[in-house]
Amino acid sequence: MIVIADDITGAAEMAGIAHQHGLSVRLSIAGSLCCDRGAAERTDVLVIATDTRSMTEEEAVNETRRITSHLSPLTSHLFKKTDSALRGHVVAELSALMQATGYQRAIYLPANPSKGRIIRNGCYYIKEVRGEKSEVREVPIHETAFSYDPEFPAKTSVLRERFPDAEEHHILMPDAETVTDIQHIVAANDDGHTLFAGAADLFETYLGVRGKRLEVRDMSESKNYPLTSHLSPLTSHLSPLTSKSTLFLCGSTQSKPLDLGFPVTPMPIAIYDGSEDITPWLEEAEKLYEQQGSLMITIPHRHRTGKEVAIHLREMTAELIQHLVAKRAPQQLIIEGGASAFATLQHLGWNELEMVCQIAPGVIKTKAPNGTFVIMKPGSYPWGHLTSYL
Repeated sequence: MIVIADDITGAAEMAGIAHQHGLSVRLSIAGSLCCDRGAAERTDVLVIATDTRSMTEEEAVNETRRITSHLSPLTSHLFKKTDSALRGHVVAELSALMQATGYQRAIYLPANPSKGRIIRNGCYYIKEVRGEKSEVREVPIHETAFSYDPEFPAKTSVLRERFPDAEEHHILMPDAETVTDIQHIVAANDDGHTLFAGAADLFETYLGVRGKRLEVRDMSESKNYPLTSHLSPLTSHLSPLTSKSTLFLCGSTQSKPLDLGFPVTPMPIAIYDGSEDITPWLEEAEKLYEQQGSLMITIPHRHRTGKEVAIHLREMTAELIQHLVAKRAPQQLIIEGGASAFATLQHLGWNELEMVCQIAPGVIKTKAPNGTFVIMKPGSYPWGHLTSYL
């Protein structure tokens, strides 16, 4: 099975789910992808992390074609991981995938009912706690924080308005308010001619159907943990975050930094605005990191949007992380936000990550080639049980 994700945290989330099912998983950065067909054939699930969500549409299509040129001979089962908040070049990438692989149509299902994200009557809703009484409400996505996403702001909650050319490219966008809805959709369309694309709940269902055709190891002899609960704490794989040498990058606009008691180095507003060189910040952060052993990096400003701004922010934070790791490799590197994680891993030259465990849905712990543990999650996901180990 091959999974192509449009960002690194989405790829890590898929790797975590497959790993929890007892499957052998290989997590590869697309830029380093080569035709190692022997290694791919020895792996149950090959998860390829791209950064196409951060590219232009033309670049995303070209990257999709490049990847499929390597993988098409291996593609017996293919899944396309997309963002659960409608971000990315969805139609363009799915169209390119269908052309390259021969799929006749695609089911695009970004809904994640298990996380309060649903599609009803063609509109996308997110459950949020709002109001003085802290009531849970279904909020149209264009009325949430995703409306000011720097690259793909949600201007509408109507899928047909967000993706007006989907139908002409044979991309179906069904409603889904429950996991059972998703199960029915997969069962009704699993004909071998349909490409499934979407978020974690869809992949769980898809894996349940296609995974039966894979040779799954005997869990009684496997070092993997059985799938008893996605929220089961995996304490033996976790070292305390208060231990020495932890770098924490809060690279997402969708969440607030955790209060972990770490020293914090916020991006100076002059660097955020692009009016000052990064050198003074590097020197200040290095001094703080050397003195305290751990450090949290934040971006507290929100007044600029657009693709150029997003690229600037992730390049600045990735350069800072690269500088600090070169001085002293941390025991743990924690990154929040897919684009930030991808840029950071590229700067560090860490092209393949060893799967360790899934801490919580979307919160994945991996191991880099140098031995540093890398924990990643999408910016819009909660940290789950992570804080219980502080």
